[in-house]
Amino acid sequence: MRIWQTPVSLEVLTERGKGTLSDYLGIEFIEVGEDYLVARMPVGARVKQPMGIMHGGASCVLAETVGSNAAQYCVDYEQYYCVGLDINTNHIRAVREGNVIGTARPFHLGKSTQVWGIEIKDEAGKLVSVNRLTMAVLKRN
Repeated sequence: MRIWQTPVSLEVLTERGKGTLSDYLGIEFIEVGEDYLVARMPVGARVKQPMGIMHGGASCVLAETVGSNAAQYCVDYEQYYCVGLDINTNHIRAVREGNVIGTARPFHLGKSTQVWGIEIKDEAGKLVSVNRLTMAVLKRN
């Protein structure tokens, strides 16, 4: 089932993120499917906590980045925009190096809210965190 209201462009997503937190953390969009969006984030000094593992907040940033950008493509961008209402993250496994990959898929695409599930995995495909992101769909003035 194709969910996108407008064609998703990885180049536009990358350009839209320039100069933002996702750019600072090195998040890049790498794949789009019929019902999912994928982004990658390097696990380096910018996202680590003092114990040398990826900070839990970095998982939230990756999850919200990929989920909220996906949400924008599921509405008529000329008439609506999406903002985050709630994010819930369960941390499963620590990561010390390499990249993590976040994949967003919708649970619910409603007229006023969207609910997204974002799985973050390491490069070996092991689950790092599971995230649920609720978005508000708002009408442009």
